Amino acid sequence: QEDPEPPQMKEEQEELCTSQEGEHELEPNSNHLLSYNSPVTVTPHQEGSEHVDSRSTRNAALKPKSHSSCNVAKSSLSEHHRDVVHTGEKPYSCETCGKNFSERGKLTVHMRTHTGERPYSCQSCGKSFSERGPLTVHMRTHTGEKPYSCETCGKNFSERGQLTVHMRTHTGERPYSCETCGKGFSERGKLTVHMRVHTGEKPYSCETCGKNFCERGQLTVHMRTHTGEKPYSCETCGKNFSERGQLTVHMRIHTGEKPYSCETCGKNFTQRGQLTVHMRVHTGKSFIHCHDLCQNTQFIKVCCIWGCIAADLSGFPC
Repeated sequence: QEDPEPPQMKEEQEELCTSQEGEHELEPNSNHLLSYNSPVTVTPHQEGSEHVDSRSTRNAALKPKSHSSCNVAKSSLSEHHRDVVHTGEKPYSCETCGKNFSERGKLTVHMRTHTGERPYSCQSCGKSFSERGPLTVHMRTHTGEKPYSCETCGKNFSERGQLTVHMRTHTGERPYSCETCGKGFSERGKLTVHMRVHTGEKPYSCETCGKNFCERGQLTVHMRTHTGEKPYSCETCGKNFSERGQLTVHMRIHTGEKPYSCETCGKNFTQRGQLTVHMRVHTGKSFIHCHDLCQNTQFIKVCCIWGCIAADLSGFPC
């Protein structure tokens, strides 16, 4: 039987947790800098005032006075910019954990990890956030907005990080590698899960029976054996399934699709396990049924002279 599609693990996908460019607010009193082409240019006499001279804004756009190395305007903040950005100075320190920051605003946001403060709330569902940026992204779950589009295939995404990960399906890039076996992954979360193959870690535990799993998605599927939930329904006949993979296989009954083909004789099968069993016709490897048939599944244990495997024998009566 095919493996079900595991639910996405957002908490383990680094790209989806990175800052959303252009979506984070400037915290009060933060030492943020204005680039030369910013629509608003603050001059010394304007600091502390909401009034902005449109002529000074227009002139600034036409005649930028830029820093020689990175084009930041020579405003009253340029000296701070050189000291902090180019030297790596982090003058703002968290008194709780000692972590240092280059900007006061970043320290302000960081402090909320200690205080638990979440000042930005969704007016639709009430969910709260410590930063405005994550709230902006969250609101797209209500509005359906997907502003990030793949230029290759046109698929749209609600987060820039999702687009970044998606682009790797086109480029083949796999920047995260397992130091143990060298296998590469397109997402950090997938590498994190893979590492458990080597460590044996199974951090997700069923509170009902105590069984442990290496992926949250596996636990989610397992819990349905206790709850009886079957969220995947066949639109053709109405039959319900606990796993998406089961529905995918079932749909082939209606479509007639047989994606697994024998390279020796060309016979096609709806399930991989059926092809595995069929191949023994050609290999000549004999086997004996153990008759360890589980009444709750369509699986039977097959003992062979060359080992013991589990194969899906639905459609292959003993």
